[in-house]
Amino acid sequence: MLAKVISGATVGLDPVAITVEVDIASQGFPAFNIVGLPDKAVEEAKERVRSAIKNTDADFPDRRITVNLAPADLPKQGPSFDLPIALGILLASGQILSDVSDVLVMGELSLDGAVRPTPGVLPIAMLAKQKGFRSLFVPAENAAEAAVVSDVTVYPVASLKDLFRHLALTKEIPPHPPLSFNDLLSETEAEIDFMDIQGQDNARRALEIAAAGGHNLAMKGPPGAGKTLMARALPSILPRLTTVEALEVTMIYSVTGNLSGGRGLITQRPFRAPHHTTSRIGLIGGGTHPSPGEISLAHRGVLFCDELAEYPRHVLESLRQPLEDGVVTISRAAGSLTFPAKFIFIAAFNPCPCGYNGSSKRTCVCTRAVIDKYEKRISGPLLDRIDLHLEVPPVEMESLVGDKADTRKPESSSAIRARVQTARDIQTSRFENYRVTCNAEMSSKAVKKYCPLSPEAKQILQQALRQTMLSARSYYKVLKVARTIADLEGEEVIGDAHVKEALTYRPPEAKRF
Repeated sequence: MLAKVISGATVGLDPVAITVEVDIASQGFPAFNIVGLPDKAVEEAKERVRSAIKNTDADFPDRRITVNLAPADLPKQGPSFDLPIALGILLASGQILSDVSDVLVMGELSLDGAVRPTPGVLPIAMLAKQKGFRSLFVPAENAAEAAVVSDVTVYPVASLKDLFRHLALTKEIPPHPPLSFNDLLSETEAEIDFMDIQGQDNARRALEIAAAGGHNLAMKGPPGAGKTLMARALPSILPRLTTVEALEVTMIYSVTGNLSGGRGLITQRPFRAPHHTTSRIGLIGGGTHPSPGEISLAHRGVLFCDELAEYPRHVLESLRQPLEDGVVTISRAAGSLTFPAKFIFIAAFNPCPCGYNGSSKRTCVCTRAVIDKYEKRISGPLLDRIDLHLEVPPVEMESLVGDKADTRKPESSSAIRARVQTARDIQTSRFENYRVTCNAEMSSKAVKKYCPLSPEAKQILQQALRQTMLSARSYYKVLKVARTIADLEGEEVIGDAHVKEALTYRPPEAKRF
């Protein structure tokens, strides 16, 4: 007898429907074969399915069983086909008499029949909605993840026995209640608040601009100046994720297996801080079966690279194309996959290996040759893709504990975030008919349309172009930053003050950094 069960798989981030065909022959020696380009994990499903069916008090057919995973030319990976294979065997052997043509099933089985969580449930749930399936049977721990997709009834399956009883109409599995983005949205207390940062008013202002417009930021300064502290405080002032952005981020974390704790959606912007020993594949993605890297896990959030000059040169150069395009394409012999990578890039580095070049407090022990070699670790084209460049001076100890200590209470993250959210709302309204979410993502054509300059601002910008060696990319970045500064002040036209402040965030042209 032949039975068919619909399951799903992901190719990159894209879901694909997989038809699990199970045939139990009436003739031939007992055997259990799986075909359709299965990998080792799928091949091992034979032993998991056999034990799970027996431990569910069902009968495992002592006949020739053939399982085909169609389409046959698509490689199948992972253990998520265990549950649909077991269901197909129970249907083909006549132990379950139920119509499953409009349901989709996925899940990994334990030997005792329990259903374990699997990655990639959210894109499969979106596939179920797209294909018109009325029901979706997923592991109980993944049910909240699937329940954010509307118009599909999600059944949390704890064990194969529960699914057996449900389809046999002896004990129904209660469906998981639908979840909405607003139900899941919650304000969590930030790990580091801007109230914890003393001094560094210029850096605080630059971080506010970066958060409001989605701009990349580079901070250069000696050890202990607070670069890492300020970068880790940035998530506390970032604007709220929209529903579309939350789905994009959650899908990436679902496919990579990083969605934990039974969360339905990721509602906080991600913050990723890979160590400087991270490989190129770890940073941008790849592998034998290409998967997203750190830059995709930071999508719609922050990628923080501390000690930027300590990263290998070839690793840093791999960031150039994603920073420009907002996506990364991984090409292999079997094909190419594209992953999203729109993030705020925050870089922090020292002026030299010892960290005290140019310091008035401590003497630098590095020679000029050592400093030049250190500076050349970061290429000019990579730095040119960074919107805001900031010199972070050391904090004066007298301002912290001395008689001159600043008694004013620093502004909190919540107050700064309110201004950032207002500016981002202006941008959302401005770009509602475009595939752009913030000023940093504007094309050159959009810059010309949405960045009107006052006569005084035009004059200042022309003078700056004559006196400096700005590239065409740098010119547009200055306009984008000025647009964000104007949005923070609620101004429609970019004024001279906005352009002047934007120009202060460009690096000195005579220097490398």
